[in-house]
Amino acid sequence: MPKFLAKCWFGSHMILALLFGLAATGLLALYVHWIFGLLGILGLVLIIYVTLQNKKRFLNEMESYVTSLGHRIQHAGDDLIQAMPIGIVLVNDNQLIEWHNQYVQTMTGRTNLIGEMLLEIFPPLADVKPGKEKAEITYQKHIYDVEIRSDERLFYFTDITLYKELQMHYDDEKPVMGIVHLDNLDEVVQGMDEQSQSILLTNVTGAITKWAQQYDIYLRRFASDKFFAVLDQGTLQKLETTRFDILDVVREMTTKNKIPITLSIGIGAGVDGLIELGEMAQSSLDVALGRGGDQAAVKVRDKLTFYGGKSNAVEKRNRVRARVIAHALRDLMLESDLVLIMGHKMPDMDAIGAAIGVLKAVHAADKQGYILLDESNPAIERLMQAVEEHEDLNDYFITSDQAIQMVTRRTLVVVVDTHRPSMTIEPRLLNMTSKVVLIDHHRRSEEFIADPVLIYLEPYASSTSELVTELLQYQGENLSLDVLEATALLAGIVVDTKSFAFRTGSRTFEAASFLRRKGADTALVQILLKEDLTQYIRRAEIVQQTEIIGKNIAIAQGKNDEKYGQLLIAQAADTLLTMAGIDASFVICRRPDDMIGISARSLGDFNVQVVMEQMGGGGHLNNAATQLKEVTVAEAVEQLKQVLKNYQGGKLK
Repeated sequence: MPKFLAKCWFGSHMILALLFGLAATGLLALYVHWIFGLLGILGLVLIIYVTLQNKKRFLNEMESYVTSLGHRIQHAGDDLIQAMPIGIVLVNDNQLIEWHNQYVQTMTGRTNLIGEMLLEIFPPLADVKPGKEKAEITYQKHIYDVEIRSDERLFYFTDITLYKELQMHYDDEKPVMGIVHLDNLDEVVQGMDEQSQSILLTNVTGAITKWAQQYDIYLRRFASDKFFAVLDQGTLQKLETTRFDILDVVREMTTKNKIPITLSIGIGAGVDGLIELGEMAQSSLDVALGRGGDQAAVKVRDKLTFYGGKSNAVEKRNRVRARVIAHALRDLMLESDLVLIMGHKMPDMDAIGAAIGVLKAVHAADKQGYILLDESNPAIERLMQAVEEHEDLNDYFITSDQAIQMVTRRTLVVVVDTHRPSMTIEPRLLNMTSKVVLIDHHRRSEEFIADPVLIYLEPYASSTSELVTELLQYQGENLSLDVLEATALLAGIVVDTKSFAFRTGSRTFEAASFLRRKGADTALVQILLKEDLTQYIRRAEIVQQTEIIGKNIAIAQGKNDEKYGQLLIAQAADTLLTMAGIDASFVICRRPDDMIGISARSLGDFNVQVVMEQMGGGGHLNNAATQLKEVTVAEAVEQLKQVLKNYQGGKLK
């Protein structure tokens, strides 16, 4: 019994009352009569006796009440623990179940689990990391939120299946917007009579409409070559599972035409605002078209995923656009106090050749310009040796540190052969001036230079050197190219087309013809591209370590403790592609900078760009690459195999 309850009977008020009664009794005996004093004392004794009896009875009743209340509370708690819809499991140090409530029996379908191993009853708990206080597991088709009290060795299981289903249902019903675009309708219908055009469009539109009805997509045509689509998140997941097979359906049904029709699809999802969804769909379509079309670009919040892209881009460039870009570039040069030209890190022949071409355009505009190059590499070693021997060309090559010192707000920065800021030689330059020009032939990736004043991104071109060569033809009569400068541009085209064997269009030969007229030396091209015997032997060693998977995919790897140049890795991938029965090749080696480099090549039926993008890289449909940090060659090979397996729908062996 608490002391404060006992004290309520013998507090200071009781003592004062007794003292007052005793004093009164003494006064009566002294001044009135002793009999009255005796009676007063007897009365006080009686009062004290009754008070003590009442105190004893009160304490007994209170103790009985508290005992009863405690029993009731304990009984109610036991009933609550047994009846509450939360599973409770108590284990010992050996993870053996010592006690559990009744709800655990409902969860497991077993009546008595005491003495059983916890992980044998709940196997998903084996995947929970030690020390983790919360986890989410799936057990017998139910989803449970598990709270772990390690100190008390207690596990609390809360069934959140209905909540998860409601959340999934809510997510599946979120609105998604898309735009379906016929990439090359104008080119396909050229030369067709009206009846043939009508039949073709009817067949294509019918296939797209049937596809939309199959997946419950609202489709509305708003232009001759564009459809607006409204769907939900659940439907989008189904389309991603099929990898947007409508792309293949339309392409294959029009293969009998001289040029098959291809689709580009832009999807916006993951946000609540309808206006923002529409803008995301349009920007996704722009990216898909910038990558050459025949693919779907799905943007969920900030993440961009690509599907399709199985066909080579159909050449759409025209000389009008080249002339407009050339004049706009010249105007920007005239408005600038300095022009700085840079390509990508570890530049190849195409990047240096294109940079030299832009430099000649700068000189034709009577402006000062420089090319950024921090260090040479085997891919351009012979060209840079020739540049050093040139009478004045070597004076226009500077380091990135020198460029940082020279740049002003009126400086024009021209980026060639890449559109990814992280891949440029000096990314800081892009933020130090508001005037950036982009000239590139790679398919557009998610990472892109922010707000360039002029973009000449043509994935239909064979090389950036080809694009720059076309621009040079509209730079006026002041343009002059000597043998080395014209040869550097031609060498860039030769390297990227594998001696005019891949991605070569009619405009490629026209550009090469222009350079030949300007003095390009084909013999000098062969000298610049000559290979060292040691490098040839090392490439053969890489090719020797080749594994064939999926019947037509070759994966070669270098030794983990040896370092290989990027050019050597790329050449090994090219070599593998010349072998019979190989449709795609991947070469994985450690580079001199300790990063793992992967070069990927294909004949066009296999999209290596999509594979490399999933590993942080990019490139073209048949020519792509990536670099990985802090992994071994063997780990990189396993990562690649997993990506290839997902790309093939899990069928890769």
